[in-house]
Formats: sequence, structure tokens, C-alpha cells
Amino acid sequence: MTRLAGSSKLLRAMNESATLALLLERGTLTRAELRELTGLSKPTTSDVLRTLTGVGFATVIGHTSGGPGPNAEIYAINPSAAHVAALSIRDVTETAHPAVGAALGDLTGNVLARAEYDLEPSDPITTVVSTVEDLCRRAGLDRGAVTHVQLAVPGSYDPAGDTIRHIDVAGWNRPGLVSDLAGRLDTTVGAENDVNLAAIAERHRGVATGTEGFALLWFGAGLGCAIDLGDTLLRGVSGGAGELGYVPVGQSGKDLQDLVGGPAVLALAAEHGYHARTPEAAVAEAVSHVDGRARTPADPFLKELAERIAVALASVAAILDPPLVVLAGEVAQAGGSVLRDLVAEAFHGATPLRTPIAVTALTDDAVLLGALDAGLRAVRDSLIDSLRHALAPA
Repeated sequence: MTRLAGSSKLLRAMNESATLALLLERGTLTRAELRELTGLSKPTTSDVLRTLTGVGFATVIGHTSGGPGPNAEIYAINPSAAHVAALSIRDVTETAHPAVGAALGDLTGNVLARAEYDLEPSDPITTVVSTVEDLCRRAGLDRGAVTHVQLAVPGSYDPAGDTIRHIDVAGWNRPGLVSDLAGRLDTTVGAENDVNLAAIAERHRGVATGTEGFALLWFGAGLGCAIDLGDTLLRGVSGGAGELGYVPVGQSGKDLQDLVGGPAVLALAAEHGYHARTPEAAVAEAVSHVDGRARTPADPFLKELAERIAVALASVAAILDPPLVVLAGEVAQAGGSVLRDLVAEAFHGATPLRTPIAVTALTDDAVLLGALDAGLRAVRDSLIDSLRHALAPA
């Protein structure tokens, strides 16, 4: 029987990557539990754990007690084996929030530092570098400890052209920006649409957990859509899938952004006597006047807003027929179940479609949470892949 070159190295790498993946998934495991899950022998399991602890990927965090025989060591992922910096870039012309929300997390997902910053005018590289450096300072780490930087952008990233498109933040549409950032920071850098990242957070932490798939409609200062096909996002050939705001409305020359974007919601609110600084503040004020025991007649502002949202919902539901639609973004959060119910009523009254509709349960910054989740996934996949590099024959 011919022995393949490097086959023992191949098997060792497969065992190590499988064990690392289990620790990442399960959190903590004993040697016996790992042996049962992997089917490896005692000596092989010991060798694999010795390797993973030796390179700093895993660590012993304690021992079992109370059972017969000697206490068993409990293994876990080493939190400091990798760190992720997540940055949410916002269009300050459309939001009342600071321009950059940022967080730094370790390999287990624990957030070590979080802050908000202003943008450096027309200088994305200075913005990102200074933000990452400050996060590291707050966490007591060197910048070199950051393994991956994940950008959330109000636009779409085209990896083929290394360009962020459909973005109105000055300087961020320069071709080659993401690669330049990776070179400057000496680490990997990912860029993703902010609404797509909100969908990742909804999948991992919100009402869409465990669903077959869903569409997330984002209503805030801007308008967007993310399409989850079972924990895989539909991005399109240039990353532009879900740019719902560009969908034309009738023959008027207007689009959905003109119908349910932030400025349109503010204008509609003012017509009904609600004068606020942000669209979500106007919606929150209207909702506060609704008597939960008797919602008829509905608040005219909320009713008309729901009818507009139903137009956007129908355009998505008719094409995708998703198992679930999640209403998210600042406006949807402010409207809560009151707005959700009015949207469902308008949607079902105007179409024969019966797509289930939910409102996000996330109260924190979903975009930043999703960026952390995406960055963490990229780092974990990278660690597993680094072990699988041994698949190549020696």
C-alpha cells in the first residue's frame, strides 16, 4: 500500500483543527469529553491538546471535582489568542449618533473596550488607525494584538474592485482603501454593509435565531435590506444586494428612500404635528400616545408610516418569499409592536402574501454587535485554517 507523503502531518492537522473547532463551539471540555466527541484515542487526544496549548490557542482553566478518580483538566479557548476590532462607520448627515462606534473583543467574544469617536475629515486611514489604537489603549493591549479589523459601512463593499460603493461618507469610496488599511495596520481587514451586519447580529442574538432564513428591513436614517439564506448572506455580484432605497416608486422619479427614509419620516411626522430631531424620536412620541388597550382609531402618523413601510415590505416579500421578515433600525425599534402590528395590517390588506413579520428584539447597536460577530467568525475560521495548512504534503 502506497503511503501518501505528509499523510501523518495531514491527519495531525485535521485532528487539531477539529478539536479547536469543538472548543470554539462548546466553550469548555475535558480531555474525556473531547475524546468522545472526536473519536480519537487517548494518546492522540493528549498530543492534540498539548499542541493547542503549546501554541497558545487553548488553555487549562480548572479541574473537575466530586467524581470518582483523579480530577480532570478542563480545557477552553485562550481568550487572548486573537482580538477583533469592530468599527461602525455612520453617515453623520443622516444620524444623530457620533460618526464611529467601535468595540474591541477577544476570541471568546468578551468585549474589552467600547467607545464612540468623530471622523477625521476625508481621512479614513487616520480614523481607523487612531480608533484601533485608542481601543487597544483602553484594553491595555498593544495594537499588534489585534488580529482582524471589521468595518461596518453605510454602503456596499465590492471585493473584486476593492471599493466601497453607494457610500456618502467623504473619502470612503476610494479604490484600494481596504487593502491600504490592512497594510497600514498589518492585519486582515474586512468591510461589510451595515445592514448585513445587523442581520448577522439578529441571526446570532435576536428573533431570527434558529430560523431557516429571513429578510431584515432596516428603517432608520437610511433604508436597507439584508437577505439571510440560512446563515449565509446574499450580497450580489458587486456587494449591492439589498440596496432597497434605490427601488423606484411609480413613475414619480422618487424611490423608496424618498418614501420611508429618515428625512421622509421626519417630514411625515411634522405633517401630523410631531416635531422631533430624529425620525425615531418622532415615532417614539407617537407610540407613547397610543393606548395599548384600544388602538383604534390608529394614530394617523403611525398608520400612514405603516402603509409606506408595507410598500417596501411587499417589494421584498413578493420577490423573496422569506420565512420571516424582521423590522429593524432605529425607527422600527422606536415603533416596536405598535408599529409592527400596523405594518402587518397594511401589508395583509394590500397583498395576498402572509409573510410572518417580527420586530427586532435587539436594543443595543445591532450593527456594531454584528461587526463583532462577523470579525470573530473570520478570526476563528482563520485559526482553524492555519492548522489545516498542514494539509499540503511535506
